[in-house]
Amino acid sequence: MNKLDTNYKNTWCPFCGNFGILVAFKRAIENEDLNKIVLTSGIGCHAKIVDYLNLSSFYSLHGRSIPAAEGIKLANPELKVVAFTGDGDSLNEGISHLIHAAKRNTDITVILHNNRLFALTTGQFTAASEDNFKGRSTPMGAPESPINPLELMLASNATFIARSYSGNIKHLEETIKKAMDHKGFSIIEVIEPCVSFFNVTDFYNKNTYTIEENNLTEREEALKKIREWNYEGEGKIPLGVFYKIDKAPYFERVLIAKKEETVEEVLEDLI
Repeated sequence: MNKLDTNYKNTWCPFCGNFGILVAFKRAIENEDLNKIVLTSGIGCHAKIVDYLNLSSFYSLHGRSIPAAEGIKLANPELKVVAFTGDGDSLNEGISHLIHAAKRNTDITVILHNNRLFALTTGQFTAASEDNFKGRSTPMGAPESPINPLELMLASNATFIARSYSGNIKHLEETIKKAMDHKGFSIIEVIEPCVSFFNVTDFYNKNTYTIEENNLTEREEALKKIREWNYEGEGKIPLGVFYKIDKAPYFERVLIAKKEETVEEVLEDLI
């Protein structure tokens, strides 16, 4: 039994994209100090991932994975905090938390499981569902166009923005490592098929491609790549890190503003 495994029975649907995310995350952290990693999750299929990882974790309310992660990081800046969330979880109920965590540059990693619908409740549309999406709540088709979550994150001043695919485990593993090593707010949108209610596996397998990660500090270049796919049922889907800049994270700015000392001195006083 792997040291990260638990005894919880896995209840994801067979061939769910979440299995790829679980495998990639395990591989990404195998050389980390596991005592310094804390996970948070919201409500939805994505949230079950914390049941299957033998790590400190916190189940939040629907849409509240990110503020829980922010509080944990502020309380103990030495921890690596990863917030797992879904598109319904953080683009519907919790969208304000997502925006403000990016704006603050809170030093957490957000892994956004994007299957583009509410899967746990059997297929209602979310803010990321394609236009005219036919599901349980919109049998005639949703009369709305989807949000591009990474464009929203760029506008919210996130300092690390990436996309990966649950079917490309090696790419996702490497992207998670980069995001967790980033000092500041990092987000990975992981596109994944919901094989039960929105199975786009063949489309993703055929249309995803990896980009050259050059000029990561150029907002216009990042926006161009981010807008290349419009979340509809057509077009090529770029994977990779689109944007990365260095900026003091929120906990450092809070501590230094509180006392005119270095971060190390402030942390020593707290301990």
